[in-house]
Amino acid sequence: MNTATRLGAYGAGLAAVFAAALGAGALTGPVGATDEKGGASHMRHETTHETGHGTGHDVLPGGLLAEQDGYTLRPATTSVPARRTTDFRFTVTGPDGAPVTRYTRLHGKELHFIIVRRDLSGYQHLHPVRDARGVWSVPLAAGDPGTYRIFTDVRPATAKEQVTLGTDLDVPGDFGPRPLPPAERVAEVDGYRVKLAGDLVPGKPSPLTLTVEKDGRPVTDLEPYLEAYGHLVAIRAGDLAYLHVHPMGEPGDGTTRPGPSIEFHAEVPGGGTYRLFLDFQHAGKVRTAEFTVTAR
Repeated sequence: MNTATRLGAYGAGLAAVFAAALGAGALTGPVGATDEKGGASHMRHETTHETGHGTGHDVLPGGLLAEQDGYTLRPATTSVPARRTTDFRFTVTGPDGAPVTRYTRLHGKELHFIIVRRDLSGYQHLHPVRDARGVWSVPLAAGDPGTYRIFTDVRPATAKEQVTLGTDLDVPGDFGPRPLPPAERVAEVDGYRVKLAGDLVPGKPSPLTLTVEKDGRPVTDLEPYLEAYGHLVAIRAGDLAYLHVHPMGEPGDGTTRPGPSIEFHAEVPGGGTYRLFLDFQHAGKVRTAEFTVTAR
């Protein structure tokens, strides 16, 4: 199936996807906030919509829309070539329509840029740079053809809270979708083994522990990466509902150890199959361990 054909099918089903998404629960805790135990909470995206039934609200999960609270993600292009590096540029505009030039940092960066193909392959966590006019740029190495989803976690200085904006990016060519890898409790990357303990339960914080080993030995000297020993991104298959979670505790707090275990509390927006991406740094390099899990 080529990308153009797939986009047509996607457009036909978009209304159903969003209707289903409207029933999802909240993602809790802004970046930089702490819970009762002093751990960093989730990056979040909450957009409330009146239900029309007199009481209550529906909450749309993060990254499903390019606009929230008057802030809009505007890419300079909606298509990049496959298997080449492109200087990808975009802006985040404010309620006045002008590019935003002042931001509150989130875990050391003004903007976190996540990209993944719609079959949840080709994940990248990048950090673009911004010029004085508010134009962001990043060297983007697109992979195989397909439709990709971009997520940007930002908090404009004038915003009341963080926003997560999302948009599609087309990489033309023959698209061969990859099936999701089976659910496994162990992931291997560059000689590291990462073990996952815990289950996702929709509607409440779910304790997850990821333990890192190298050559059969626990890694006890993880290095801080973006002010934490690990970053966990969860993306749901189908609608690509998005959640970015930071671990309990932080480097230098006197109690959090640099491995081998990294503890998270993740509150997913609803049931379904998720792909988990754990970014961690060791020996001067960031690596990503990937898991498939089901929230029931």
